[in-house]
Amino acid sequence: MPDFAIGETDFLLDGAPFQVISGAMHYFRIHPDQWEDRLRTARQMGLNTIETYVPWNAHEPRRGAFAAEDGLDLGRFLDLVQAQGMFAIVRPGPYICAEWHNGGLPEWLIEDGTIAVRSRDPRYLAEVERYLGAVYDIVRPRQLTHGGGVILVQIENEYGAYGSDKTYLRALTEMTRAAGIDVPLTTVDQPTDAMLDDGTLPELLSTASFGSRAVERLAALRRHQPSGPLMCAEFWCGWFDSWGEPHHTTSAADSAAELEAILAAGASVNIYMVHGGTNFGYMAGANDKGVYRPIATSYDYDAPIAEDGTPTEKYWRFRDVIAAHAPVPDDRPAPRSPARVLEAPLERAVALSDAGLERWSAHDTAPAATAFGSPRGHSRYAIEIPHGGALTVAEVRDRAHVLLDGHAVGILDREAHDRVLALPSGGELSILVEHLGGVNYGPRIGEAKGVIGPVRLDGEELHGWLVSPLELEADGVRAALAAHGTPVLRGVPLGGPVLLAGSFDADASGDLHLDVRGWGSGAVWINGFALGRYSARGPQETLYVPAPLLRGEGNEILVLELRGLERPTVRFAPEPRLGPTEF
Repeated sequence: MPDFAIGETDFLLDGAPFQVISGAMHYFRIHPDQWEDRLRTARQMGLNTIETYVPWNAHEPRRGAFAAEDGLDLGRFLDLVQAQGMFAIVRPGPYICAEWHNGGLPEWLIEDGTIAVRSRDPRYLAEVERYLGAVYDIVRPRQLTHGGGVILVQIENEYGAYGSDKTYLRALTEMTRAAGIDVPLTTVDQPTDAMLDDGTLPELLSTASFGSRAVERLAALRRHQPSGPLMCAEFWCGWFDSWGEPHHTTSAADSAAELEAILAAGASVNIYMVHGGTNFGYMAGANDKGVYRPIATSYDYDAPIAEDGTPTEKYWRFRDVIAAHAPVPDDRPAPRSPARVLEAPLERAVALSDAGLERWSAHDTAPAATAFGSPRGHSRYAIEIPHGGALTVAEVRDRAHVLLDGHAVGILDREAHDRVLALPSGGELSILVEHLGGVNYGPRIGEAKGVIGPVRLDGEELHGWLVSPLELEADGVRAALAAHGTPVLRGVPLGGPVLLAGSFDADASGDLHLDVRGWGSGAVWINGFALGRYSARGPQETLYVPAPLLRGEGNEILVLELRGLERPTVRFAPEPRLGPTEF
């Protein structure tokens, strides 16, 4: 069998020096019918390797129910990487960051707050061992040493920015080796002395993450690790977007110059991201470094391969750089056709409060949503209040739509640190809370969502709540509209929160870009598939609709609109609109 090893200054493939030229591509952010196309495009740029994270919370949303099929079929993805003639790097965490909900850690693991994650806590390590065992059952037969393409596996992820528990890192390493993983093991950290020291073990290869000043940062890595190959395991060639912030871009020329510096130094590289993809459903994460910032649905990342698979200027510049250091295929990506422009009406609607989707339970005081099983999506709180006054909450996580007798009276927004809202009168108070991304970096990973009490009216705590999770899925939304929906009247604006449905015909051979300009905030499903959230706060102004979701006639669209619509119409734009780079 072929052999891949760590040499004195280089990686060694069958004993010969080998420069890893890799790109990050997350199978869970790409429709599985498009994996082959995206991998082919990456190979045509000159990559010889593909790297992916593995998200624990997507594979095991309920304890003991590990899923690895359809869009989570890691084995098929790795087989397709090998079929393209490329190697693979697998980064299974258990913590991955990745701007992914809770950094990949499952809610059932962290919701009670008693398990110390990313530590030697025996309860945590027992769950991790079971999870890694399931992942490594997929990876083990696909290692290079077993006839597959996997050449590296990473232990943890940027652990030096979080902790320094060597016992924990050694436990992960021992689990990995015991599971039959025999390829070299790595860690990744930002190239500071403290992080590099804290985040690795002597028996693991340290790699660095950075996006600029490549020569300086490779030198810092070499000071930390006098021998072994140098590798930038996350070369940040772009950046992610957050709701309410400008669309992030980086100069293609500057990024290409940094890539040239890495390769000219003889270092290996993993371009993060070569293709970003999409945070489908409710899986986008959030950052909180003093201010909470939820991640947008698009994970385009200003990558060389755009969210819809189009090669960008950065792609061609990177291809030219790689060609100066390694063979680049003669074949090139085929030209892509523009997306179709379509328009269709939304035909049926029902107020969310009339949809019958709640599973009410009674609580004396307002609990966090984890107390009644609603870590993703939304939650609803209801209570009768005797009079108006100042409504105060300790905190909302993450945006609360407050209604009185079914009429919107205001929003409490975590990002704005809203705590107080004036209520004009008594009546039925309803609080619909959007659970935006779970924090994916730092100590707030796994925090509770919903209303964080106490909730008071004019200083007196309110007692006697009804609460319900609202983990909306296409089947439930469809059934509610069938049972309770009424026709949408042309020219009549719709108040929110509201569920809507419509249909449209399309050319199933091409992608679409759903234009959400003029809508407020909410979520969309097409033919039962959760596209993700949208928000008028921007920067993202379209939602990507992969072609494999579509059929020629009778495509179903379901919409949750939280703030109301002036335009109950579905429009598709000719190209993605990720928003201005500055407001």
